[in-house]
Amino acid sequence: MDLVLLFKALILGIVEGLTEFLPISSTGHLILASDLLDFNDEKGKVFAIVIQLGAILAVCWEYRVKIGTVVRDVGSRQDANRFVLNLFIAFLPAAILGLLFIKTIKQYLFHPVPVALAFIIGGILILWAERRKHVVDVERVEDMDWRHALKVGLMQCLALIPGTSRSGATIIGGLFFGLSRKAATEFSFFLAIPIMFAATFYDIYKNLDILHFDDMGVFVIGFVASFVSALLAVRGLLRFISHHDFTVFAWYRIAFGIVVLITAYSGLVEWSAAT
Repeated sequence: MDLVLLFKALILGIVEGLTEFLPISSTGHLILASDLLDFNDEKGKVFAIVIQLGAILAVCWEYRVKIGTVVRDVGSRQDANRFVLNLFIAFLPAAILGLLFIKTIKQYLFHPVPVALAFIIGGILILWAERRKHVVDVERVEDMDWRHALKVGLMQCLALIPGTSRSGATIIGGLFFGLSRKAATEFSFFLAIPIMFAATFYDIYKNLDILHFDDMGVFVIGFVASFVSALLAVRGLLRFISHHDFTVFAWYRIAFGIVVLITAYSGLVEWSAAT
């Protein structure tokens, strides 16, 4: 087994797990990290898809009691039925647009410079969101109705643009639409489960011919690293938002995006497809 390749898998797994549920774009970070590690060929792109499963399962594990309760009560309790309906409503917009436009998006936007621009624009929007008056109408996820879910689902469509951040779009969108920080963050976590499962398994199905048993070690290393780091990130973010806002993530996005643009156009880093 190639130790260098295993090391790359470990690094990318950690990057995926740490960034998936923070408002800083896991897809954007993976595109940049894969480019730096020279693991951005077709197999590398499939690897990036597979390790998302580790991050998804981390959320499932963290909220296993809530998920189990909903599964047990759906069909018999109104609050469980409403929760499932809200997830379905929020899931649909991005799922439909993704099926229609994902090939075009990957062709033109899955490159370092477009990602860097999305980082910067997203950071500016977070700063704007944090500086406006935040009126809370919904304290808990359980208090959301279908209108809140639809609005958050429409915001999630922005995450089809790499560098935007799925969690960033849904969390900040939730704040705009009257959700508390905790409710917006937790709904973003729950919404990640169906949308990421669907996208991951769809992409794996489309690329089955690239997957080989010899690559199992690389995928296992990346998967485990993604699971562990995502679990730490989810728990850390929930503690963080109880005392802080999202401003620090905004400045990180802006600074990181500027660095990528400077290195791209100065020639310090030879980003692939840098224009």
